[in-house]
Amino acid sequence: MFKILLLVIAAVVAAVLLYAATRPDSFALQRSTTISAPPEKIHALINDVKAFNTWNPFALKDPAIKLRYEGASSGPGAAYAWESETVGAGRMEIVEAAAPSRVAMRLDFEKPMKASNRVEFRLQPMGAQTEVTWAMSGPMPYLSKLITTFVSMDKMVGADFEAGLANLKAVAEKS
Repeated sequence: MFKILLLVIAAVVAAVLLYAATRPDSFALQRSTTISAPPEKIHALINDVKAFNTWNPFALKDPAIKLRYEGASSGPGAAYAWESETVGAGRMEIVEAAAPSRVAMRLDFEKPMKASNRVEFRLQPMGAQTEVTWAMSGPMPYLSKLITTFVSMDKMVGADFEAGLANLKAVAEKS
């Protein structure tokens, strides 16, 4: 009976490991919101790394987060690194900016696990409002595939993107 139980457990573990290997090699997720502010105002809150961290949900999760700014304050080359017990450690750098419609960033995580992703903000004017889309994409190494077998990347990060967009909306819509 014990041998049968061990064989069943081994088969289940093997099936999960094999299933994880078949998962996609990359991921992409995004969230959007509409903000009652012009794209120029919103772009300035994204394209400046210090302004970015006034509404960034990841930086706001840990009041003790250590931020270190590098390079220019805004535009390509502007960057910051962070270290936190709550949100890990890493670095984000603006790699492209097209005012007032787009900002692209490279996001490198060191902790809790190494990863390098692309982040993009797209701003689309809609009359007196602006539709803002926050997107992230990147590779899915095997360990990430295994983790996302149980919890999707969308569930892990999607709520934070929604919170961040709500924060951005609140800051941008202030008079």
